[in-house]
Amino acid sequence: MMKKINIIIADDEELFRKGIRFLLEREENLTISYEAENGKKLIDFISTTTEKPDIILMDLKMPEINGVEATKVIHKKYPEIKIIALTSFDGKSFITNMIDVGASSYLLKNTSPKMVIHTINEVSKKGFYYDEKVLKIIHENIISSSGKRIKSDLDKKLLSKREIDVLELICDQYTTAEIADKLFISPRTVEGHRNNLLLKTQSKNVAGLVIYGIQKKLIEITPDFNL
Repeated sequence: MMKKINIIIADDEELFRKGIRFLLEREENLTISYEAENGKKLIDFISTTTEKPDIILMDLKMPEINGVEATKVIHKKYPEIKIIALTSFDGKSFITNMIDVGASSYLLKNTSPKMVIHTINEVSKKGFYYDEKVLKIIHENIISSSGKRIKSDLDKKLLSKREIDVLELICDQYTTAEIADKLFISPRTVEGHRNNLLLKTQSKNVAGLVIYGIQKKLIEITPDFNL
């Protein structure tokens, strides 16, 4: 029996919600527990339901409370709930802002249904997921504001050699179990390193660690990147 991933869809367009729901419910391991047409309804539902969702697909532009504000509130109160931004905005500021407030992934609405399903599964497994397009936008944003957000090059005094090893593997999108195998340490030790990394880099979640990794040039994204 495979564990089902419990999903909430938050979007103010009913047609879009229904379309996404139809797509996702065809997958054996995905289940939709609620649809919210604005951020307020979403927050109200989450604070009263006993069965918390694993993942929220979050539109940015919604009435009452928008997706950015809703993400902020939910991520603070329920950090274990993963939020995937799903939006037609591909502006760099939107993407970095959403990740700053705690989103685990960022999907553009012109993406393929296959990509949405893939992203949900990856986020469920690893806690975050970025496709090339989003990584590229994040990367450009970091270059254009370089130095403003974080002091450049990796602070060797801040992180231990082992923490850097773990961070590099997290950035390569390996799971905790895979990192443990690669470094010959226990998954609990990996978790410990990860928690230290979150504290030391002041990242809100694993997604933030990946951005830290890009900022510190730990990640070469693809050969066509001019790092």
